Amino acid sequence: MKNYIKYIAVLAIGFGFVACEPEFDTPIDEDGFYTSGEANFSNYVSVGNSLTAGFADGTLYITGQEDSYPNIMAEQFALAGGGAFTQPLMNDNVGGLLLGGNPIPGFNPRFVLATDENGNPGPAIIGQTPTTEVSNILSGPFNNVGVPGARSFDLLFPGYGNIGGLTTNPISANPYFVRFASSPDATVIGDAVAQSPSFFSLWIGNNDILGYATSGGSGVDQTGNFDPSTYGGSDITDPNVFAGAYSQMVEALTANGADGVLVNIPDVTSIPFFTTVPTQSIPLDAPTAAFLNDNFALYNTVVLPTLVNFGVITAEEAASRNVNFVEGANFPIMTDDDLTDVTAILQGPPAFLDEATATLLGQLRQANANDILPLTAAGILGTVINNDPTLINGVSVPLADQFVLTSAEQARITVAQNSYNTTIQSLASANGLAFADARSALQQVANGGVTFNGGTLTSTFVTGGGFSLDGVHPTPRGYAFTANVLLDAINARYGSNIPGVDIGNFATVTISND
Repeated sequence: MKNYIKYIAVLAIGFGFVACEPEFDTPIDEDGFYTSGEANFSNYVSVGNSLTAGFADGTLYITGQEDSYPNIMAEQFALAGGGAFTQPLMNDNVGGLLLGGNPIPGFNPRFVLATDENGNPGPAIIGQTPTTEVSNILSGPFNNVGVPGARSFDLLFPGYGNIGGLTTNPISANPYFVRFASSPDATVIGDAVAQSPSFFSLWIGNNDILGYATSGGSGVDQTGNFDPSTYGGSDITDPNVFAGAYSQMVEALTANGADGVLVNIPDVTSIPFFTTVPTQSIPLDAPTAAFLNDNFALYNTVVLPTLVNFGVITAEEAASRNVNFVEGANFPIMTDDDLTDVTAILQGPPAFLDEATATLLGQLRQANANDILPLTAAGILGTVINNDPTLINGVSVPLADQFVLTSAEQARITVAQNSYNTTIQSLASANGLAFADARSALQQVANGGVTFNGGTLTSTFVTGGGFSLDGVHPTPRGYAFTANVLLDAINARYGSNIPGVDIGNFATVTISND
């Protein structure tokens, strides 16, 4: 078996990449043509997470920040009285972070599109060293207070920018906020409000479900747990916790009469990270399929019926656990933590299966069309373990939980997301704020694409132009599209006529063989 990452969309690359710098569509220079309507854009402050910061290609870097949707919007606001817009810029276009001169694990340099020794294109980490030292605290304040990785309640947490927390309790502090927090005990929302914004944007909540999704549901759905201090980094935030945190932020941002725009949460599973790798992804010839079925015959015909007869699992669960391979493309086998764990039972008494086999069968089933394989699965599917040709990921060894997002896990995400979005839209209405429907906008990009002067913006990985090489965050062109979505909502609510930008003038992905 081979590593099947080769069949992602980058194999079909046959287009010219746009690498131009942004040019803003401002055809009319006549003073007074553009108006702010009821809004006041003189001091615009943007609040959010990585999407607000301009994160792209797996990291934060200067060019991405300059092409962030708030920076694009601020340039357009300047046509109708908008003031200066400052950002806590990184030190380079490499990305990645240092602490005490040492790279911080998990905060890597950016992806670029490169070709391997066989000429196959794909994302690769740029071969350069980060130079952004977290302990070099920037002097603010900054209009863009987007903090990559932040969840809703993180924006209210004192100490989220405390450098000491990076070594004592990393989940309680964020190195990106450490760089520009006004003090070690500052809150993100406090630093935003301290600037007395005349206008704000708030886009937060994606990370309250995204970590659960990208980890294949390996986190915990914390619905019913109202104590976010007990949450793990890949957990789903309780909708009531989200609603409480979001309400506090809106109340704080509007306390002095500021206008603003609230943005809802898109369907996280519609991004390329979840739409690139086919679930039916294991190619087999007829002899191999027959060999595998012979090996699983005892499991299908004896083990599963026995578990049903003893009331350990239901007949319905037994049917879902049946393994069957065919000639052609197959669904991989996987571990599903929502199934009954029968490991201990299979080990006895009577112990008729050895420990390794019992563990393999413990929560085993074959994936189906309702499951999603995240982009991270591309590098593991069909690979051989420990150079043993009998141990093949997805074929004879089940994919680990983090490499499959099941329909049950997707349902948990959807329930939380719908609740979050109800809160966001309700608060926009109750406070007379603009409401930007990013969910519907992304659905357009994902379902056929959005046309612009010169092409079509889609969510296809690499070639679609909308998403960067991490499969989660937009390209500059994607951020320009996002800016236009927000500007349309602002104009509709406040009677302003701020023009959008020509998204075709913005770049897509970066090519490099460094």
